[in-house]
Amino acid sequence: MAEHGFPRAVVATAFATMIAFMGIGVVDPILATIGREMGATDAQVEMLFTSYIAVMSLAMLVSGVLSTRIGGRRTMLLGLGIVVVFATLSGLAGSVAQLATARGFWGLGNALFTSTALVIIVGLSTGGTARAITLYEAALGLGLSAGPLLGGWLGSYSWRFPFFGTAGLMLLALIATYLTVQEPPRREKPRTAREIFQALGHRDVLTNALAGLGYSYAFFTILTYSPIYLRLPPLELGFTYFGWGVLVAISSVLIVNYLRPRLGPLRLLQGNILLFAVLMLALVVVRGVLPVLLLIVVSGLFCGIANALFTTLAIEVSPFSRSISSGTYNFLRWAGAAVAPVLSGFLAQAVSPQLPFLLAAVILVAATVLLAVRQRGLAAALAAEAAVYEGAQTD
Repeated sequence: MAEHGFPRAVVATAFATMIAFMGIGVVDPILATIGREMGATDAQVEMLFTSYIAVMSLAMLVSGVLSTRIGGRRTMLLGLGIVVVFATLSGLAGSVAQLATARGFWGLGNALFTSTALVIIVGLSTGGTARAITLYEAALGLGLSAGPLLGGWLGSYSWRFPFFGTAGLMLLALIATYLTVQEPPRREKPRTAREIFQALGHRDVLTNALAGLGYSYAFFTILTYSPIYLRLPPLELGFTYFGWGVLVAISSVLIVNYLRPRLGPLRLLQGNILLFAVLMLALVVVRGVLPVLLLIVVSGLFCGIANALFTTLAIEVSPFSRSISSGTYNFLRWAGAAVAPVLSGFLAQAVSPQLPFLLAAVILVAATVLLAVRQRGLAAALAAEAAVYEGAQTD
């Protein structure tokens, strides 16, 4: 496996990453069931995502820093252990408040794991940054596709079962990580959270992170609000988001690698986000369960391409270390994701069920404009990174 750039430790980390992202989507099919059984409003139910993602965003400020001090392997194991504990407590919760609190701590564990996992995968792979990130995004896409399917199947019996199932899978991921993952041969020097804010002062890093924030808002509008909008049984929602996640995985691994050399990463990203905005506008005007389901599934194509390109750009346009680059991007990216669920639930109740999709479309257009305005600077940063990589290959 190593000769292809993916040693056993990298594969094990990718497997654990897949399980970690299953934990995000596992709640999707059971949101309406939780609200119904606990007597909660849509906005209250959406707090299950907002608490999770808000804590995850803030934890990104320290996760990369922590990994440079205690090591990436220990940081991943700590994060996985936290998720096992609080996924179990989520299944035992007696109220939405208790469940949201447990989900918040779950988000802390996920942040410690996911940001470090990207650094480990890139650091231990020998096939280049883009190839390593492709593996990471494939694991992400598979996790997002399998999570709703698991949640829909187990949730058809009880809304508590998906949480217990995720805890068991994360325990397997913890064991696999403990047995196979070793610390990269060269650990970064200790970092501080202040360096992340300093990195945000870099124009190219900030541009990519802000555009990623806007995209993540739309991504989580699809992932967290549309299940409430559809109000289908858990198993039907599970199959819907399974199809969506499969397209996320396919587009992030195959389609993006086919189109990137032909269109260039920046032009591809801008066109992709603009098409995603058009799809969001279609969700505003389309009526009927089947057309909405088809649009949601198709959106997985745009999500997969954007996931892969934004993550790659986060590393390639940044002059900083991988841990700082990853932490900076993920801090703003997940901040946008945290706002989407609760704001969508509020807007749907207060104004119109279609308004969350319209707002997401507007934000996506703004992200496209930002990338277009800063295209020259981003292109120069990408060219410089490519030159460094080619020079390292020839040495």
